[in-house]
Amino acid sequence: MQKRKVTTLAVLGTAVAVWVVDVLTKTWAVSALEGRDPVHLFHTDWARLLLLRNSGAAFSMATGYTWVLTIVAIVVVVVIVRLSGRLRSAWWILGLGLVLGGALGNLTDRVFRSPGPLHGHVVDFIAIGWWPVFNVADSAVVCGAVLLVLLTVAGYDYDGGRSGWAARRAGIETSDEAGDARA
Repeated sequence: MQKRKVTTLAVLGTAVAVWVVDVLTKTWAVSALEGRDPVHLFHTDWARLLLLRNSGAAFSMATGYTWVLTIVAIVVVVVIVRLSGRLRSAWWILGLGLVLGGALGNLTDRVFRSPGPLHGHVVDFIAIGWWPVFNVADSAVVCGAVLLVLLTVAGYDYDGGRSGWAARRAGIETSDEAGDARA
């Protein structure tokens, strides 16, 4: 029971750190960039600060379905918090904490920003190259998701176990190999 609390607190701690940085940077962006032309960083068009309000999902998809995206974000938050007690891998804790923090950051915008609750537009302000404009929450979600995919592909399970490549590397017999040996 104690381990469950510790892992849940670790996921929540990571999420809160991401959420705080996201809220602070969005607050700064709105106050510093509202009504301004893009701010070019490093004297190049490659990196800019540009204030946009996004009513859709990533890459401005699903514009007009903000309420659906809000409900999806709430479900993601609940699922991650419920799953967090079963985690035994520090990398999974980090990955899910990043995704949770990013989901909370953009959910905060959808609930509290105009045009109103469940319809709020997400503040985006970082423009890099050809990539769509994004924010800290978006970055956290993407980095966390990529980490979770890499862990899954490599065979590092959320419960600290190993399968596939990771198990073979560690000399652990996988359930598939055990079945093959019995045949």
